[in-house]
Amino acid sequence: MRIAIVGGGPGGLYFATLMKTLDPSHEITVWERNAPDDTFGFGVVFSDETLGSIEGADQVVHDRMEELFARWTDIDVAMTDRQGQRHAFTVGGQGFAAMSRKDLLQILQERVAELGVTVHFRTAAPDPDELRASYDLVLAADGVNSAVRTKYADRFGPSLDRRRNKYIWFGTDLVFEAFQFFVKQTEWGTMQIHGYPFSDRGSTFIVEMHEDVWRRAGLHSTEHQVLAPGASDEHAVARVAEIFADELRGHTILTNNSRWISFQTVRNERWYDGNVVLLGDAAHTAHFSIGSGTKLAMEDALALAACLHEHASLDEALEAYQTERKPVVESTQRAAQASLEWFENIEMYADQDPAQFVFNLLTRSRRITFENLKERDADFARLMEAEFARHQGSQEVAPAMFQPVRIGELELKNRIMLSPMDMYSATDGVPDEFHLVHLGSKALGGAGLVMTEMTCVAPEARITLGCPGIWTDEQRDRWRRVVDFVHDHSTAKIGVQLGHSGRKGSTKLMWDGMDEPLDAGNWEVIGPSALPYGEGCHVPREAGRVDLDKVVADFVSAAQRAVDAGFDLVEIHAAHGYLLSSFLSPVANHRDDEYGGPLANRLRFPLEVFDAVRSTVPAPIPVTVRISATDWMPDGNTDDDAVEIARAFVEHGAAAIDVSSGQVSKDEKPAFGRSYQTPFADKIRHLVAEPAGVKVIAVGAISSYDDVNSILLAGRADICALGRTHLFDPNWTLHAAAEQDYDGEAAGWPVQWAAGRRKPPTSRSDKIPPRLQLLRTGETDQVHVRWVRGKPTEDPAECRR
Repeated sequence: MRIAIVGGGPGGLYFATLMKTLDPSHEITVWERNAPDDTFGFGVVFSDETLGSIEGADQVVHDRMEELFARWTDIDVAMTDRQGQRHAFTVGGQGFAAMSRKDLLQILQERVAELGVTVHFRTAAPDPDELRASYDLVLAADGVNSAVRTKYADRFGPSLDRRRNKYIWFGTDLVFEAFQFFVKQTEWGTMQIHGYPFSDRGSTFIVEMHEDVWRRAGLHSTEHQVLAPGASDEHAVARVAEIFADELRGHTILTNNSRWISFQTVRNERWYDGNVVLLGDAAHTAHFSIGSGTKLAMEDALALAACLHEHASLDEALEAYQTERKPVVESTQRAAQASLEWFENIEMYADQDPAQFVFNLLTRSRRITFENLKERDADFARLMEAEFARHQGSQEVAPAMFQPVRIGELELKNRIMLSPMDMYSATDGVPDEFHLVHLGSKALGGAGLVMTEMTCVAPEARITLGCPGIWTDEQRDRWRRVVDFVHDHSTAKIGVQLGHSGRKGSTKLMWDGMDEPLDAGNWEVIGPSALPYGEGCHVPREAGRVDLDKVVADFVSAAQRAVDAGFDLVEIHAAHGYLLSSFLSPVANHRDDEYGGPLANRLRFPLEVFDAVRSTVPAPIPVTVRISATDWMPDGNTDDDAVEIARAFVEHGAAAIDVSSGQVSKDEKPAFGRSYQTPFADKIRHLVAEPAGVKVIAVGAISSYDDVNSILLAGRADICALGRTHLFDPNWTLHAAAEQDYDGEAAGWPVQWAAGRRKPPTSRSDKIPPRLQLLRTGETDQVHVRWVRGKPTEDPAECRR
């Protein structure tokens, strides 16, 4: 095979090495515009998993790299708070290896020369059209500003996202003992350093901060200055040396084309077109705080070389490469995006307790969790639980989820909430035995707070004919039966969620056709504007003054009945595109009166409803609100709008903000993933709720006690709401207590079930039979099973994720 490689960085050279190792007859030519001794940056970090793959693919390269590695197992975090006080933490058990990027390039250059690869240094590659006509395969490994990707942009579908933070890549002759984070509160704002040793001579030293901080600190003075190729920003060197003098301890800053840049996230819909394929930064980038671009590029090379070797045709091989590698990279990019955004918003955490701040930093990407850290450094895990208990004023050090919490004057035994979920199983709005068993079982199962599904305030406020209501005394009395059961047979509290379907009403049961209008017997629906929820949905009538007055009155009557039924908490549903949510969203609200236009106007009617309910419900009973923190739409509400929406409800007396997202339009494009809505809760908690003494509830794909504890310990939320998890296991909270060996009152074991506190013999134990041993990786969300059908295997295709 004749192969053309555009770009002689580590990714391109390593791919050439692998292909020549697999088949020496391959004719490979590399074009690299820089000189062989040119390199940018200082260190490159590798994981043990990647190094294992390199060792298996080319022992020569691995052994030469191994000789030069700097290895360490700790992460050190040093932070300086607003008062100038320094706090330092060390977390062990991590495991990293790094080396000089220049040394790595030299190893790969020597290796391709030994294997007979032709490399043209200081030479621009020929036109891509010429290459693809003359070679069997054209590999674009030409970096983040890839000329090949740009030429064929209509084929690859690139997406380029330039971020807000500024960073500059330095080295220093100070050799750090571990991976090092310095976080410093300055008079201009928060600045941070990411550092790690790459040899016994020096360390990588990356300085990062928000663009606003960068400007206030005067670091932007060379913004429009044209620097010579390869030159560094000397003004930045002097200012950084001054600002971080304590951290540098008299050591020198080293430069190598060091200049301020903004990180750019690169994504592509497709990674290949015909015989042209993308690799490394040309195909994707991931923020440096989560991993090395060089590491990802070399992993790409491993996957691509394997696919080309294993498949008969080029098209099959490239399709297999994209199919195999792209989801893994996208998983890394999701983690990197979370990490990137955390550092962009680091100012939010400036006043956080130091220990909680460090835990928050370590778990920012959601790849590291509390259980991960407990396995790696049990002392640090114990410290976190003790600090959390201390800040809650608790005498018991226990898993965070089992620390009590207050919503207003309502005390909950633990921080687990059954999320409201529509069951569509009522008749004429009347709850029945199904609701008694559904909610009663979750209360017996240990949840601290169980919530009804959206309970409608009027017949025309229902989503479907199966939705429960509380507009009649009969409905109130049936709800009282459920409430009494929860109070009499469990230590849980129970809340009611009041709502109005708005333009999403008069539809079929979910399993008969979600959001589809009824075949017959439809009722008129209202909305802020005459805009349907989506194609094929009802067109609502724009609500007038009479309609709005009736809605307020319906909420008030429903709230009074809820109090009479004995509910411990009342939540107003202002999320998911229902009536109040649609008033809040510019996607659904196109009014030109006092209820439309700017956010302050769009808030007006939901706040009228909230105020009326709050004044009806006795003060000791908290009133909370659920909001959609983003519409997942280009012209919809964003998380910044959600902060202001939450702020308004808090100012009007909301005791908690229940943070969900989306479902305002059928055209939404949510970014689903594990705990994917938690960052919205985190932002609202730190910017609005915590200073006001209001609680924040996180919801959305939270399914493990590890995720719950991680969210709580990091301070991202005060309570976690779990929905589908409770449908799978009504006793989830009790089982979580047993798995964590927690036997305290906060689990709420019914006396009749006391024998179940101990894990039964068939429960998962710490000792796993050898044939079921799992190899867990910290690099991906995968769990590779080493034993398949009773036999050991090393074949990734045989392993289940």
